[in-house]
Amino acid sequence: MGKITKEAALLYHSQGKPGKIEVVPTKPYSTQTDLSLAYSPGVAEPCLEIEKNPLDAYKYTAKGNLVAVISNGTAVLGLGDIGALSGKPVMEGKGLLFKIYAGIDVFDIELDEKDPEKFIQAVKAIAPTFGGINLEDIKAPECFEIERRLKEELDIPVMHDDQHGTAIISSAGLVNALQVAGKKIEEVKIVVNGAGASAVSCTKLYVSLGARLENIVMLDSKGVINKIRTDLNEQKRYFATDRTDIHTLAEAIKGADVFLGLSKGNVLSQDMVRSMAPMPIVFALANPTPEISYEEAMEARPDVLMATGRSDYPNQINNVIGFPYIFRGALDTHAKAINEEMKIAAVHAIANLAKQPVPDVVNEAYHVNNFTFGPEYFIPKPVDPRLITEVSCAVAKAAMESGVARNEITDWDAYKIQLRELMGYESKMTRQLFDTARCNPQRVVFAEGIHPNMLKAAVEAKSEGICHPILLGNEERIEKLAKEMELCLEGIEIVNMRHDRETERRERYAHILAEKRAREGFSFEEANDKLFERNYFGMMMVETGEADAFITGLYTKYSNTIKVAKEVIGIQPGYKHFGTMHILNTKKGTYFLADTLINRHPDTTTLTDIAQLAEKTVRFFNHTPVMAMISYSNFGSDQSGSPMKVHQAVATIQEQNPDLAIDGEMQVNFAFNRELRDAKYPFTRLNGKDVNTLIFPNLSSANASYKLLQAMNHDIQLIGPIQMGLNKPIHFTDSESSVRDIVNITAVAVIDAIVDKKRRNK
Repeated sequence: MGKITKEAALLYHSQGKPGKIEVVPTKPYSTQTDLSLAYSPGVAEPCLEIEKNPLDAYKYTAKGNLVAVISNGTAVLGLGDIGALSGKPVMEGKGLLFKIYAGIDVFDIELDEKDPEKFIQAVKAIAPTFGGINLEDIKAPECFEIERRLKEELDIPVMHDDQHGTAIISSAGLVNALQVAGKKIEEVKIVVNGAGASAVSCTKLYVSLGARLENIVMLDSKGVINKIRTDLNEQKRYFATDRTDIHTLAEAIKGADVFLGLSKGNVLSQDMVRSMAPMPIVFALANPTPEISYEEAMEARPDVLMATGRSDYPNQINNVIGFPYIFRGALDTHAKAINEEMKIAAVHAIANLAKQPVPDVVNEAYHVNNFTFGPEYFIPKPVDPRLITEVSCAVAKAAMESGVARNEITDWDAYKIQLRELMGYESKMTRQLFDTARCNPQRVVFAEGIHPNMLKAAVEAKSEGICHPILLGNEERIEKLAKEMELCLEGIEIVNMRHDRETERRERYAHILAEKRAREGFSFEEANDKLFERNYFGMMMVETGEADAFITGLYTKYSNTIKVAKEVIGIQPGYKHFGTMHILNTKKGTYFLADTLINRHPDTTTLTDIAQLAEKTVRFFNHTPVMAMISYSNFGSDQSGSPMKVHQAVATIQEQNPDLAIDGEMQVNFAFNRELRDAKYPFTRLNGKDVNTLIFPNLSSANASYKLLQAMNHDIQLIGPIQMGLNKPIHFTDSESSVRDIVNITAVAVIDAIVDKKRRNK
């Protein structure tokens, strides 16, 4: 990560619309009826229902998904007491994190009030608006009393994240670090440098997890906190040690198993780390400069288990791993509080997640092959998409079991699906694809077995239960790569099509291919040579029934792959062309775009085939096609060139299929704006219908359109390219395809193979 400059930071917060969050309407508002429902007179009805039953506010308002991030600016980051208004950028940032990680809406509220009692009264007065309250950047010791009182006097979750967020994440890290070190929490000696809100809360949670008070030494700016000191507040007195023989950090840390730093940079020396017990655990959490740097700690003690608050070193203690999902679980159960049981549930959920195989999206984000539980990975990464399901579910269950939930979750599988869909990690369509494929997994050949993404995808597809993978390539190279990436190849077949043991199969395939294409100049010798190529060999496996589907494209140019597919597999009867489609899953719905890969400059006949194949493909995915054929003109306004080809294709299709909802040529804005289209062109077959399928006039426009949408909107999920029109299930990827992209295409290929078998067996 590059250095963050003052100029870059100020530009980020000021450019475009100032700030980082905004309010977005969630209901229609374009007509007078919409506005009458949204406000007067329609709004009176939910008001009256809430008056009768206050819990109906969760049903009729945003309360159940709305958190207040509240601060008085007295302890903003490492900046200190800079005031409520100056802390607003931080509170907006917290709101952004709530939204992007857990889908929770936030109002940030900066209270210009340092008097604890007045602050408490102000928060209580606005509390009915919210489903939960996140207290932020309030200095100690006032923060302890403020949180205690608000938790006692309000019936919604209240959490001071500076205390409990760090406590929960560091506790999860400690649980796992102790496991790596082979130590027990009730036996280890712990030294805590710092006695502010975070340090106190972390240490209390360690005690809840089994640490013993007599094994804990805490220090503040004046040294060791012991019972002979007379300057201690209530929180510090709780941790005062009986020991009077130690006064400094250097004395306290000798023989210690764990160091927790929540103080300031560079206070822990290498000699101090050397004096610790074997396999010491050092959590140096001062930010941006830790109590000791990662490099210095590792140099002093190579056996150290190290965590910091920084993202550029292993094991980052980052509150974002916890607070979004803790509030998510609390909100979804309409909890009255976030209690100790819910915090401990979050600790164990986070700790357990680090022991599970890491999703590819996490490895890609950090540019590594595979994170594995151990000294350099005992805390999940903030980008791990499983956090929302694992932590939210654990917290929700704890809320129900501890009696603070007012809304019962009964179907946990459905709740997990809801959470994944909320964050765009999964759509209903992809879930249906995977569920269908699992019912009847097929034999799928992966062309580029030596490509890391394809190898990972094959392993993942097998673990998902959607196919029986067959990898093409040199078995020694594939096994070596799998070992480096820590992938299990058990149950996965590897076929080295160039090996001597495959001579008989190559020759058999060559005879079949030469006979099939004899009238096109194919000799046996030429066919045999071609079968040393992965695309020819893999497609012949499908052609002969020795495999059910084929995935290719990561290494091969499309032009070559298309040529091979036509020669080996051929195009479906009734068509002269084949094409591809991309599916876009968006918040507004599912859209199908064709042809996105194959036909560069289609003529009228080609466009007709593409549209008819697209209709079949949309129905394959259980949608009713409503199709717009796109151009830069509308319904004959330009009667030459590309628009005329589209115009003629539309006429042909409408004549052949009078009941199909297809029209054009038309511009994209008329395709998507039903009101505009119906008002100006009421004669169309699409009158009153919402378009879900776009047929583009050429490859450039189709390819650019889906990639532009994908690049501009990260909420869009893309599936494709999906092959349309070949005789057998041959599907393509491209060099930019992620592991998840390939797995998605594999599920499509499996279903395609299932349907193909049913069609042939009729």
